[in-house]
This record gives sequence, structure tokens and C-alpha cells, in this order.
Amino acid sequence: MNSTAFHSADILIPKDCDMHKWSVIACDQYTSEPEYWDEVSKTVGDAPSTLNLILPELYLEQDGVAQRIDNIHKAMDKYLADGIFTEYKDAMVYVERMQSNGILRQGIVGAIDLEKYDFSKGSSSEVRATEATVIERIPPRIKVRQGAPLELPHIMILIDDPDNTVIEPLAKTVSDDCKLYDFEMMQNGGSIKGWLVDKTAQENIDKALCALADPDTFCKKYGLSNTPVLLYAMGDGNHSLATAKEFYEQLKKANPGKELSNHPARYALAEIVNLHSDALKFEAIHRLVYDVDCDKLINELTAALELSESKESDQYVICSCNGVEKKLYINKKSSNLSVGSLQNFLDGYIKANGGKIDYIHGADTVKSLAEKHSGIAFILPDMDKSQLFPTVIKDGALPRKTFSMGHAEDKRFYIEARKITE
Repeated sequence: MNSTAFHSADILIPKDCDMHKWSVIACDQYTSEPEYWDEVSKTVGDAPSTLNLILPELYLEQDGVAQRIDNIHKAMDKYLADGIFTEYKDAMVYVERMQSNGILRQGIVGAIDLEKYDFSKGSSSEVRATEATVIERIPPRIKVRQGAPLELPHIMILIDDPDNTVIEPLAKTVSDDCKLYDFEMMQNGGSIKGWLVDKTAQENIDKALCALADPDTFCKKYGLSNTPVLLYAMGDGNHSLATAKEFYEQLKKANPGKELSNHPARYALAEIVNLHSDALKFEAIHRLVYDVDCDKLINELTAALELSESKESDQYVICSCNGVEKKLYINKKSSNLSVGSLQNFLDGYIKANGGKIDYIHGADTVKSLAEKHSGIAFILPDMDKSQLFPTVIKDGALPRKTFSMGHAEDKRFYIEARKITE
């Protein structure tokens, strides 16, 4: 029995399918670009596709959601009845994704034990959310999972493995004999290859993960003592994993006394990726604040965070207002990160005084928007990847919209599936 939350799983992969049409991007991407999803639909046509098994979030606020969900369940039933899948028992899949920028991202697909995941802030579970989970986003997703015989993951979970002990050794051990797929993805998504991981390699993965999860090693690594181990931190798809968790908890409540420890709904399919992969880039998300009295806000912010223009701290924010730009150091921190100290202040200020915050990618963009709206641009430093785990351990979660992890076209595409009903 594995002693960490990541396990092998019974993984379904389509056979004799056009994989270019089968595989589509995560449902939470391009939510304001219907033309992207229209193009996906045109590309897929009548071919078997994960497009028919997911609900793009673009449609969540539109009429006809219940019908769409019903169609998803029917498509799942049909694909199973038609026998389009090969099921690989107790499997893990080693994945190499060539991103649109030409950088290789490696990962392993397997199952996460939801008993070892708690998405609440301040959780001490082995698998944790990295940002606050918006509870309101879970119910619409549960409706898709209720009555669904299958799940498809776009979940990416990060491990902090600077010595490359878990995932990277697989590149040398996999062979063409166990290759499951190799194809170009649609809409500038790059290309992907997947291999079945043999039993010896699975055992090596388990051993390496257990070594990372050793309490003494963990505490030494982060300079802590007597702290519960955080081994798996959510990268992408936190609300999908939270939905799987909530669905499993509801199942337990509805079946008191029933033995559910081996029920397939206890697990969720996910891909683990090394935080230290060159393919993962963390880019800061900046703040645009407008419909406020700029001078009043700056004065209160300066007092609350003891801002100074001389470098006395490792936390700072660049403030751009009325064409004047200043780098201000934060001497009174309320978080492990600059963005957290700023966000904690802004949340309180806007609650008390009114105003609006927008979360903007790109320093030049946020500055030009600040001029347009007569507002303030707060330009934040990129978060160093090495800060992720210590911040989640110390602060419980990152402030919302702390960073984005890569570009939309490089997000996970759906390929593998798993049965979640008995």
C-alpha cells in the first residue's frame, strides 16, 4: 500500500481514435472567448472527443446547462457501451508535453487519495490548495460529476523535488513498447507523448515520494519543526479536485455505515509535475485599483505597511499613479509574500471605503489601464517558485490571483479517463 496520497489507477485511454480530435483543453480556459470553443467544435465534428464529456465553463452562466450535463452523461455511457477505451489496470502514465514555447514539461498521471486532501485554508493535509477555494464554484461542477460514470482530469499537482528524484528518471526507462499516445494537439497546444509506467518504475516513484514525505527531511528542508508534511500543492484544477472531494464527502454522508474506502470516488485522476521544471513559469498578476481617492489610499497604505523608498525589506511593490512611478519597500509585513501584504490591506480598505480591484497580466497593461481609469497600478514582483511551498505552509494559502502558471494554450488537455462508479 502506498504511504503517500498518489497512487496507481485503472486508467482508460481511447483506442483507434484520432487523438488530435479526442483531446481538448481544460474546461476553465478561454471562458471569455467563445470563438476558441467554436473552433474546437468545428475541428472535432462528429469524431469521439473529450469535448463531449466536459462542460466548458464558458457555458456555466448560459441557458441550457442542465441539458448540456445530460448530454455529457449520455456521451460517457455511449463511449463505454461502444467499447472505445482500453483500460490499463493499476497504471501510471508518464507524460511528456512539448509546450507551445518549445519547452518540455514532464509529469505522471495517477490517482490522488481524497482522504489526504483538504482544501480549507490552514489545512494540514498532505495535499493542499495553494489559493483560497471559492465554494460557490463547486456546486455547478458537482452536477456534472453526479450521475457521471467517468472523470477526466485537467488537474496538475506540484511536488517540490529540486533533485529530480520522482518524475525525471522515467525519461531514461520508458520504451516505445509501452508508448500509449503521441500526437499534435489542436489550437497551438503543442504536442504530447504518454507511456505506461512499468511496475518497477512505479515502485521507484513510490519510494522517491515517500522520501520527500519523510517528516524529518521535510522539516529540515523548510527550516521547521513538528509541522505536518505538505507533499502535494495544487497547481491547476483546484476547483475540480475540490469538487471530487465534496462529491466523495456527500457520498459518505448519504451512505452512513457503508464501507466506501475502496470506492472509486475516493480517488481523483491527476498529473503530478515537478515545481522545478523549466517548463513552469510563475508570472505575477498585478493589481489595478480605481474608483478610489488615490491620495487617501496611498497615505493609508504607507502608514499600514510602513512603506519606504529606501531598501530595508525583501518585500516591495511598484506603485504607478498619475504617471508617477515609485518602488516602495514593505517594512510591516502581514504575509510571506509582497502580494499578500498588499492584498490584505486592499481587501480591508475597499470594504471600508469602496472602490474596485482588477487583476491584470503585464506591467505595461496595468499602467496604461491605471491612467485610463485615473486609478493606481500596483506592480508586483514575480513570485520565486521556491516560495510556493513555504508560503502555503506558513500562511495556509496564497492570496488570490498571486501568479499565473504558464499560458492558456499550455494548460492540461484531457486525454485519460477513469471510472468513478462501482
